[in-house]
Amino acid sequence: MNYLLPLLSVLLGYIVALVLKPQNKTNLKLLLAFSGSFLLSLTVMHLLPEVYESENSQIGVFIMMGILFQIILEFFSQGAEHGHVHGHVNMSHIPWLLFVSLCIHAFLEGFPLSDHHDLAAGIAIHHLPIAIILTTFFINSNLNKKAIFAFMITFALMTPFGTFAADYMPILNNYHTEITAVVIGILFHISSTIIFESSEGHKFNIAKVSMIVLGILLAYFI
Repeated sequence: MNYLLPLLSVLLGYIVALVLKPQNKTNLKLLLAFSGSFLLSLTVMHLLPEVYESENSQIGVFIMMGILFQIILEFFSQGAEHGHVHGHVNMSHIPWLLFVSLCIHAFLEGFPLSDHHDLAAGIAIHHLPIAIILTTFFINSNLNKKAIFAFMITFALMTPFGTFAADYMPILNNYHTEITAVVIGILFHISSTIIFESSEGHKFNIAKVSMIVLGILLAYFI
């Protein structure tokens, strides 16, 4: 399931955007808030304790490298990893900088899933609203339907490819803890950004707070 869940969530998001054409941004923001909370809680409760149990004294450095790396990626993706896409310009081809940065992000997210199967649910829930938002953005930008499908199917496959690489490339296992720490930094940045952006104007919103609390509770009981 750690291979299938992230793949199916992107495909489901793609189909939802094509068929239902969701226009209610409030519901998507609530789903994003839940996914950010759930992903952050899984990272703190499950991934973080494990890497700090290792003998590597530089784990904190690798986590900060992950945060910095994600910030760099977002210069090219414009924050698409947390549902932050803008504009409705006409596109004649795939936005390659966005494509490459998202694929790198998704590939790295798949690495810890080889040892943490519960995290697959967090990644899947994280990818679902992102897939809906991206597909809707591309449709509104008049990108060719074949190009949209190629973009989304490749994005869907990248996380399982990351898990496959962790499972079947022994050279990567020599640096498993360090790579996981980098991914923790990436997930910290993504999930915390989603949570902060879900509270527009810093106003208290009971629905969003409820979704955040629900994400924390679900991660705790997994």
